[in-house]
Amino acid sequence: MHRKRGFSMEKKKARWGWVFVTPSLILFAAFSFYPIINAFYESFFNRNLLSLRPPRFVGWDNYIYLFGSKDFWLSVQNTLIFTLGTFLPLLVFSLVLAVFIMSIKRFRRFFQMAFYSPAVLSSVVAALIWLLIFDPRGLANQGLNALMGTAGVNYNWLSTTGMLRLSTIVVYFWKYIGYFTVIFVSGIGSIPDTLREAALIDGANRWTLFWYVTLPLLKPTTMLVSIMAMIQCLKTFSTQYMFTNAGAPTRPINVITLNIYNTAIKDYRIGRATAMSILLFIVMFAFTWLQLKVSRTEEVSHM
Repeated sequence: MHRKRGFSMEKKKARWGWVFVTPSLILFAAFSFYPIINAFYESFFNRNLLSLRPPRFVGWDNYIYLFGSKDFWLSVQNTLIFTLGTFLPLLVFSLVLAVFIMSIKRFRRFFQMAFYSPAVLSSVVAALIWLLIFDPRGLANQGLNALMGTAGVNYNWLSTTGMLRLSTIVVYFWKYIGYFTVIFVSGIGSIPDTLREAALIDGANRWTLFWYVTLPLLKPTTMLVSIMAMIQCLKTFSTQYMFTNAGAPTRPINVITLNIYNTAIKDYRIGRATAMSILLFIVMFAFTWLQLKVSRTEEVSHM
């Protein structure tokens, strides 16, 4: 009798759980799953926004065109350069800053708020701020001139290929370093103090404590940060869009998302743009799946 009552109670809890979860699932499906499915469907058609003719089915032609397009592969190259140049510094320095914040007792909240504050800004506002900094008369040139002992030198932050790519990396690093630092701070804070105290009693110094205790226990947090940072870098758009609109050359920073926008909005070729978006989605999904699989494999091996 008691088992039946408990079973019915569990069924009631599960039923009410579905009642509360269903609206969010419907919204998530409407605004996430449906656009992905619709984009995959549209990628098999040749649709022109300015034409009144119905879309023409072309099969895999859009994908075949992209794989043979130099412009597409240039955007892939630019995306890889930006992702590698931003992802690795974000991961390393956010961890270093989190360890630094957790090692101090005073002003800990202040440092967290100070590092996190750029993440509150929208990407467009962040790009506008750095456009002023990268101006020939801005703080970037003034700071480098003071550091290098030069006077009045223009380092061409928004004109030469290397400096333009570096400038987009700097903007993203500045905006998101605090966000991932706070996540690492939460991860370090969840580690029991008893483990650190036991390691210190056994004679461990701060370096061995970090390397053999803190870092292994931070693997779930590190995996979360790496996935989020990778996805954020792959879908970068606002900074490159604002920089090109301000007069910077498009070719060095024509990442995939900017190429998708220009193909759809300026060239009116929705089929090719959706095909590019599907390829980008597949890459992002593959990286996420691979990182999760590697993390689970390591967990199983440690067990």
